[in-house]
Amino acid sequence: VAGFIGSHLAERLLAAGHTVVGLDNFDDFYDPSTKEKNLEVARGYQRFLLVRGDIRAPSCLATLPPHLDTVIHLAARAGVRPSIAQPILYNDVNVAGTLQLLEWAKGRGIRRFLFASSSSVYGNNRKVPFHEDDRVDHPISPYAATKKAGELLCHTYTHLYGMSCLALRFFTVFGPRQRPDLAIHKFARLMLAGGEIPIYGDGSSSRDYTYIDDIVDGIVGGLHWLEGREGSYEIVNLGESRTVSLAEMVKVLSEVLGVEPRLRPMPPQPGDVDRTFADITKARELWGYSPRWGFREGVEAFVRWLRET
Repeated sequence: VAGFIGSHLAERLLAAGHTVVGLDNFDDFYDPSTKEKNLEVARGYQRFLLVRGDIRAPSCLATLPPHLDTVIHLAARAGVRPSIAQPILYNDVNVAGTLQLLEWAKGRGIRRFLFASSSSVYGNNRKVPFHEDDRVDHPISPYAATKKAGELLCHTYTHLYGMSCLALRFFTVFGPRQRPDLAIHKFARLMLAGGEIPIYGDGSSSRDYTYIDDIVDGIVGGLHWLEGREGSYEIVNLGESRTVSLAEMVKVLSEVLGVEPRLRPMPPQPGDVDRTFADITKARELWGYSPRWGFREGVEAFVRWLRET
């Protein structure tokens, strides 16, 4: 709940009148004090309960209050490149942790389970845009493989126990509170400090950047869709359905910041895909998902937040 997406979603759900129980272990992937700050708004609601603990620990899950009706599983070790360096840890958190949550939800009689998957499962898919029916049997990083494994576990629990599971494949989410290791945030701080920007490859790699408000809209829409659909299992893309190259991203970011970037060419990174591009037809048909934020508009909002922090 204290991460980038989780904290934004908690605020939206609380503002809509829901009770939110948030779980986080405040690990050191990035500064835990940043995550504490992410929860400043949520803590202002009496209907918000923060539990500090780890999804891998049954003893922690046992302390969660009764009468919960939905799990929104956003917890994971994130990042493609770090997963190559620590594949055992990524499997432990992302696969074993997901299984622990599913078992706990089954034991509690919780029928709705929303799983945060990733566009990384598509690997270097040559067919664009990426559709949910495309084969995803060729991950190119341990992180991608763990997300595919999580989808399969959700399907298994739907089949065996009649849970309703929705796996949402997020496409490169950005905006205020974005993790500091992600490109837009990392590059912005480097530019403001006069540092060099590492450009991996020739700058032609592209991403379907999705603004945080659109992702939260998609999650909330998915939660409404899950209601009353016992035994359903779906995989759904959430993106903007537009691509932005690495070179264009740097150009827009530098223009918004008013800084001339200093570029340092670097070789392509193992595990990085060439492009991501979401087909969002399914999300639109199932619950009317309709992203509203343009890329430059989202970068401008991110920069405003960055200058205020």
